[in-house]
Amino acid sequence: MEKPAEFQLQNDKDHPTVILGGDWTTNMLGAAGAALAREIGNSPDATFDLMAVRRMDTAGAFAIVRAAGDHFSLDRVTSRPETRRLLELVSNAVKVKPVVRREPKGFHQLTIRIGRSVVDLGVEFITTMGFLGHLLVVTVRAAVNLFVAPRKIRWAPIFTQMERAGLDAIPIVAITTFFIGAVVALLGVNMLKQFGAEVYAVELIGVAVIREFNIVITAVLLSGRSASAFAAELGSMKMQQEIDAMQVMGVDPFEALVLPRFVALLVTIPLLTFVATLAGLLGGLMVTWSTLGLGPTFFLQRIVENVGPTHLYVALSKAPVMAGVVAGIGCRQGLLVGGDVQSLGQRVTAAVVHAIFAVIMIDAAFALVYMQLDI
Repeated sequence: MEKPAEFQLQNDKDHPTVILGGDWTTNMLGAAGAALAREIGNSPDATFDLMAVRRMDTAGAFAIVRAAGDHFSLDRVTSRPETRRLLELVSNAVKVKPVVRREPKGFHQLTIRIGRSVVDLGVEFITTMGFLGHLLVVTVRAAVNLFVAPRKIRWAPIFTQMERAGLDAIPIVAITTFFIGAVVALLGVNMLKQFGAEVYAVELIGVAVIREFNIVITAVLLSGRSASAFAAELGSMKMQQEIDAMQVMGVDPFEALVLPRFVALLVTIPLLTFVATLAGLLGGLMVTWSTLGLGPTFFLQRIVENVGPTHLYVALSKAPVMAGVVAGIGCRQGLLVGGDVQSLGQRVTAAVVHAIFAVIMIDAAFALVYMQLDI
């Protein structure tokens, strides 16, 4: 049975003695610590008799050390060995002064930020390579199962993601590229009209839409639409520990969650690119027909004769790379989500930003390669 902390003060000439009893613990301390400080505040030579103390924790020891103040000494304490060790530990901890760390400023702070950025970049590269390697292993395994054991492939989530990331994105892709084609046509007609070469606006529209804008606009829209969705879905599962539960059950999250999304974008992005091409050409056709009076037959004939299918093949060659990058970035950011909502928001934002940046960089790299190949 617990007993409240108590003490008695005995004045013995110039050396008062404090006899403590009861339980000097957090639950039973009460106001005994403050009362002890008031009683011996002016007695630096007070001695302490703790033999009657039943139990003591750090809170009780701190109350005694604080009451004695700077005059506390173990030489004036009579107690059991375990109580003495606790008082010594608390007394040494109280005497330690906090170290004030000077905040770096100016050039020092700049070097620290640069160093941390370099380290973070290296860690990001290593983790990205690990994610890519795991994804490649799962992809090769799925490709082997496609011929050996097709039933092991998770067809249901693949088709579900194809519908959500591909078919459901057709309207927004078509509308966006339609207006892009119309804007390119308006700019081309206004610029070429100065030289009396308005008819060449058809070729300008064809090359711009078929070679660049169809795949770039499609990939950017998928970055904002699908990459963010992938990151949010996987991130919420990570927060609720569903991914950890899958691993405990022996299910590979890459095979069950990442691969279906990767395959879905890989399969549907050529379709979306083709839809974007038709919508962009339709937007350009509407502008040239209304401003220049060039009919659909003339427009399509010049596209076939002067533009050709090579530019479409160039755009389609970029599609698988951009699909893999967008899906990989979205899934990877989702798997990096921590346990709070703030982390989820940061990872979803990072997924969109990184995916759009990667799309622009990949398109620039392809442009340089095809320029060197004269394609």
